[in-house]
Amino acid sequence: MLPLKGLKILDFTTLLPGPYATQLLADMGAEVLRIEAPKRPDLLQAMPPRVGKVSAAHASINRNKKSLVLDLKHPEAKPIIEALLKEYDILIEQFRPGVMQRLGLDYASLSEIQPKLTYCSITGYGQSGPMKNKAGHDINYLALSGLASYSGREETGPVLSGTQIADIAGGSHHAVMAVLAAVFQRTVTQQGQHLDISMSDAALALNTMFGANTLVSEKDPECGREMLNGGLFYDYYKTADNRYLSIGSLEPNFAVGLLQQLELTHLMPILMNQSVKQQQAVKQAIAEKILSKTLDQWIAIFSDLDLCVEPVLTVQEAVKHPHFRERNMLVTALDAQGNEIPQINSSLPFRDTVTVKAGSPLGAHSREVMQTLGYSSEDIEALISSGCLKG
Repeated sequence: MLPLKGLKILDFTTLLPGPYATQLLADMGAEVLRIEAPKRPDLLQAMPPRVGKVSAAHASINRNKKSLVLDLKHPEAKPIIEALLKEYDILIEQFRPGVMQRLGLDYASLSEIQPKLTYCSITGYGQSGPMKNKAGHDINYLALSGLASYSGREETGPVLSGTQIADIAGGSHHAVMAVLAAVFQRTVTQQGQHLDISMSDAALALNTMFGANTLVSEKDPECGREMLNGGLFYDYYKTADNRYLSIGSLEPNFAVGLLQQLELTHLMPILMNQSVKQQQAVKQAIAEKILSKTLDQWIAIFSDLDLCVEPVLTVQEAVKHPHFRERNMLVTALDAQGNEIPQINSSLPFRDTVTVKAGSPLGAHSREVMQTLGYSSEDIEALISSGCLKG
């Protein structure tokens, strides 16, 4: 029994923030129904490589969800949504502010039909404020929030992350937390609410540690100058074979062990000195040592030592790592044809007995869903002919 079994969610989102949020909810047992557009397909579906009828990314992020294709501008679409709200009392959307209102699908309208509706809107800049109608992407939210200003090197300035921090940590994760909190609250109040998730707000909040320091000191963190962004020896170091080793030995006992292992004990007196000059001397000495051996050699040296030193792995190496294998972080999903698709598993602790179904093609469940709403085969064919529905 998964913990969210019984929660039923209408998903009006595309690309990454909303779909990843609903993937997390589906992984925990929620029933998620994607409401997809017939003529404006999710760009994630076009991302190579493809596995069967969908992209690998789509098959993963939309696993365990159903797909209903509706033209929301069609006059017959709104009654279908209203019928779904009798069972689906959570809605997540990712349009710009005002779009759902123009469609007659905003919180004020739909909550009259379903007072317990938990309605979550994920946008770049929120439902209010001078920037609410602007377009944006992860890079813009990180820039505006200040996070990008100290994420990089002195010589490079801000650098891009390998994943979308504001989209996922800001949009997806905050949406899931807010939805679950609102569902818990309505068990007491019996009322729903509109949740306004702003990815730029969330990105600003992710400055939690350095932001607190800045507000008190009135001094901004800088690229490559802070404790965790390259100002100390906490960093990535190139090996002899052009790979990298991560060194996070910040605590004194770890730091001393690191210098002993690298035969750099003469640096102990200046190890925790905060001056740029002293830190650069420590880093340069460590860099020269690490450059003298290959990554495999360093792995052999540090594998049994508890010093916060680990190799920088590729994704292919990571998914084959014994730790993640033991942790069951790989899963095999099945598509409608029974083909097996390898995927990264949910990291949430509710997965041991889950049967994973790969994300399905556009409209794969349209007929099934409409039949559960009481529409006859003739009604469904008429809706398809009119362009309202795609099956």
